[in-house]
Amino acid sequence: MQRASSSLIWISGATEGIGLGLARNVPYDDARVINLSRRQHPDYDTHILDLADPGSWAGTQAHFAETMRDFSGKRVVFIQNAHLKGLTGFAGEVPPDDYARDILANVAAPLRLGEMFLRAVLESGYAGEAGLVMMSSASARSPYEGQSVYCAGKAALEMWVRVIRRELAARGRSGIWVTAVRPGFVDTGLIRHVAAMLDADYPVAAAMRRQMAEGRDVLDIDTAAQQIWAALPPSQSLLLFGEQVQVDRSGKSA
Repeated sequence: MQRASSSLIWISGATEGIGLGLARNVPYDDARVINLSRRQHPDYDTHILDLADPGSWAGTQAHFAETMRDFSGKRVVFIQNAHLKGLTGFAGEVPPDDYARDILANVAAPLRLGEMFLRAVLESGYAGEAGLVMMSSASARSPYEGQSVYCAGKAALEMWVRVIRRELAARGRSGIWVTAVRPGFVDTGLIRHVAAMLDADYPVAAAMRRQMAEGRDVLDIDTAAQQIWAALPPSQSLLLFGEQVQVDRSGKSA
């Protein structure tokens, strides 16, 4: 039976990093938070989702539809935050199966999940506020060597959001909003993972390590989450927060 609540919030990857910060800083009273990930969350309902397994995506589509079927609260929001740690390295040098898995999990899956949520909202006939947040990165515009899939995936995601916003406007669906978020430089396990890479495989890693050591423009997950929540619902296709290591025109870390 659907739990009575005013808000229904899905967050993929709510077990760690920015997803965890978003889950524990939800600003709505009596919201039901559902974690979508490979791991059970100790504090929130969990639906198992594996970004690298398309069979898992189908189960998530059914979950969206079933959960929304009888929901009559004020709002539904899905934050596509999850990211599968890919094998950072230069194209043509990393194992081909890992490269293919990275494309599937971090390019195809986020777009498919966003479409699934929108489809569930439309097919349910839900009349309240519906919002979709797609977590992006400065990598959408900065060509970091060693992160070809990550950069391409974030660029694709931001363009997808721009197109979807136009499609919703063309259909007069003013109750549904969609945005992409670049959260800035946030101290997460993923950031520490890539910052620890060999500079030969990820040239910007040294600059990331320096920035973290200096604590310069580095956000914690709760501050990042609070800033994101405070900006919703958005009026634009892209929300920008904080700073992130940039590269200059030669492709070197600034």
